[in-house]
This record gives sequence, C-alpha cells and structure tokens, in this order.
Amino acid sequence: MFQNESAEKWSLFLRRAKQRVQALETSLEVGGKLTRLTGLVLEASGIHAAVGAQFMVQMSQHPPVLAEVVGFSNERAFLMPAGDVQGLSSGATVLPVHAIWTIPRLDQSAQEAVHASDQSGLRLPLGPGLLGRVVDAQGVPLDHLGPLSNVVFRSIHPIPVNAMDRAPVREPLDTGVRAINALFTVGRGQRIGLFAGSGVGKSVLLGMMARYTQADVIVVGLIGERGREVKEFIDNTLGESGRARSVVVAAPADAPPLLRMQGAVYATAVAEAFRDQGLHVLLLMDSLTRYAMAQREIALAIGEPPATKGYPPSCFSKLPQLVERSGNGSVGGGSITAFYTVLTEGDDQQDPIADAARSILDGHIVLSRGLAEAGHFPAIDIAQSTSRVMHGVVSREHFEAAQRFRAISSRYEQGRDLVQLGAYVSGSDSVLDEAIRRHEPMMAFLRQDMGVVASMVQSVQEMKLCEI
Repeated sequence: MFQNESAEKWSLFLRRAKQRVQALETSLEVGGKLTRLTGLVLEASGIHAAVGAQFMVQMSQHPPVLAEVVGFSNERAFLMPAGDVQGLSSGATVLPVHAIWTIPRLDQSAQEAVHASDQSGLRLPLGPGLLGRVVDAQGVPLDHLGPLSNVVFRSIHPIPVNAMDRAPVREPLDTGVRAINALFTVGRGQRIGLFAGSGVGKSVLLGMMARYTQADVIVVGLIGERGREVKEFIDNTLGESGRARSVVVAAPADAPPLLRMQGAVYATAVAEAFRDQGLHVLLLMDSLTRYAMAQREIALAIGEPPATKGYPPSCFSKLPQLVERSGNGSVGGGSITAFYTVLTEGDDQQDPIADAARSILDGHIVLSRGLAEAGHFPAIDIAQSTSRVMHGVVSREHFEAAQRFRAISSRYEQGRDLVQLGAYVSGSDSVLDEAIRRHEPMMAFLRQDMGVVASMVQSVQEMKLCEI
C-alpha cells in the first residue's frame, strides 16, 4: 500500500513538472537579428516561424516596428513591416510578439478577453462594439471616441464556409438605385463588381448604395484610396443615421502594403462576424484593385517573378480567397452582399485584375467615361453590365421587361451614328424607329441624383413606363 501511494505521488510530481516545462517552453521568446533591408522587405536570421507570424523589430532609441513573416529561404525569414522603417540598421533585434499588440487602446473588459484568448495567430477585435466606429487595419480606433468595448478577439482568417452549406441567392436586394434595381437586380448574398476608370463616379455610386441599401449592418473597407475620402464618406455619405449601423475599416494609400492587404481581410472578417450572428450585411470595398496592387508589391519584393502585366501569380490566387469569403451563410442564417470597386486602368476592361475579378464575381456594373463626361450619372453602361443571379431573384415578367429595355437601348447604340449624321430615313427599320422614340425617356430613367432614392417597386414600374 505504501509503495502504491509513493508511486502515485511520484507520478503526480512528474506530471506537474512536465506541465511547468511545457509552460516554460511556450513562454520563451527566441529572437533573431536583422541582417538586411531591401526595398520593402526585412531579412532576419535566427528565427523559425510560419508565414503570418508577427514579430517586433527593436533598436535602442527608436520605437519598435511591427513586421509579419511573408516568406523564407533556408535560414532567412522575409518580413514585411507594418510601419516606418526609418532608423533601423543591421543587427536590430527581432522578437516574436503575441498577435494582439493594441492592448493599451482597449478598455479593461477587452484586455481581459485578449489575455484569455489563444494568441497563436493574428486576432483582431470583432463584434457589436465596432458599430459606429472607424478603425484602421490593426483594429486601432481612428475616430477619437475612446477605446473599443464589447468586442472579442478572433482570427481574421476563419475556416471557409463549405460550398454545399451555403444558402442559394433567391431574395432580391433593394439598393435604392433605379437602374440597378430594374435592369441588374442584385440578390441578397451576391458578390458584384463596380468597374470603372478614375473619376467616373464609382465612389458616388458606392455611396448611394451605402445610404439606401436595405441591410442590418454596413461594413466599409477603404483600401488604398485617398485619405481625405475617409472623413468625407462618413460625414457626407453615411451621415449620423447610417454611421450608427456601420463599421469603417480604413487603410489609405500611404499605409504599407501589408496593412492595405490586412485592411481588406479585416473588413471581410468583420462582415463575417455579423453574418454569423444571423444579420444581413452590406460589404462595400473600395477597391479590390488596390488590394491586388498591395499583394503585387509584397510578392515582387520577396522575389516572386511577374507574370501578367507585372502581376505575379499569387495576386490571382489571393483575389478568389478574399471574395469567396463573402456571400450567404447557412440556410436561414445571415448573408454578406458585397460590392467591390475595380479600377480599370485607362478604361481597359481587359486589364488583368479586372478580367480576373469579372470571372470570380456574380456580376459587374461597368461605368462609362463617355456618359460621365456628358453629365449622365450614374454613368452605368447597360450594354456591358450584367447580374448573373437576376433571373433567380425576380419574376419572369420583370426579367423579360429588363431584357426588352436593354435590347432597345442596344439597337439605338448600333444606329446612333446614322441618326446623328442625319443619314437615317424614318421607316427604314421599325425596331430602330421604336428605339429612337423611346431613347429620351429611357435616358431620363437611367439618370438619378445622389440625393434621390428609388425603391425596387418604383424602379420596375418606371422601367415599364418607358416601353409605352
């Protein structure tokens, strides 16, 4: 009996000792040294970490710089800084840090949640405490409204939704924009792109949908765009009522490429968190092109070869990984309806990013520079735009009326030159005669002032009136 008691005590002692050793191992921080800085990339030796791990580069007399592992070669790790590298030199200490490094910006309850969480990966604040707030790509508030509260810290890279578990897109979504409601009806849970060159009104159209679309929560990702647009979007577009149900994630053009990419991922994670609560979310991201450009900067900096017009292959694999996270959840659950702006350089619709985005989205709205220069807003080119889910979310009568509207508009565009030159003789083509007669009412229907909202029912009725 004495021997059994001794054996049990000895076994208990060994188990406790093993637990202490394991805890000690996990608490040790094995650091490395900065050996090279080339362009945007930091090279460090002496660290062994997975891609995505967070490190702090420290030097005396200089504030530490957060960096993330983006690649490795043999014993060297490539890190992308999330801040200014001014003042760093060879030999700087590279130490691993826990994922949540904005604890001083949080209240007591949020700090407790951070310390209680598993910090093995990048975790940022998510939850209802973000409503009405403006944060950067790291979850740090930018609106001077104090620390975040009522948030939880979770990974911004959750497990993807099984395609077989997603609810189909069957319910129409009222965007408040007449042309979109009637001709390119959007379904709840659809992913659609706004394709345009610079200065043709895509931000204005995005603002109209942010103000008028029926959604429980609006998540806005301002990625790589002008910094002044952040406050203007909040004050002029969202307003007080819209801001209360919105979350704005801002990673402007002067942010490092790592933060621009992280901002887009974080905005999507915020939308996913609300969708998982059964809410209907509107995700507006401006722009998907800047996200791809940030990935291009990182990939080229670590030595990935360019493939198509300077874009490395990883850019085209990152796009679907981001876009596929939006959409419907399980049947009876929440949804994410996403609008992504895509910048077409020189109005080239065959731009590689535009072409890749068109292939993975559920539709595209193309804005025409010619219409914008003529003072026609929103400058939607109805011939090049389409919604791939419209036939499944509207009635057959609505769908056929929209098809007739587009056919008549297309016929007018084909005969425009003859009509403007005066070479067309009335009565030669009955279809063109009808298109000429209806052209002005149709153009008036397609125009809409930013301060005017058009419901779904009103939009369809007015479209049918153009056929009279």
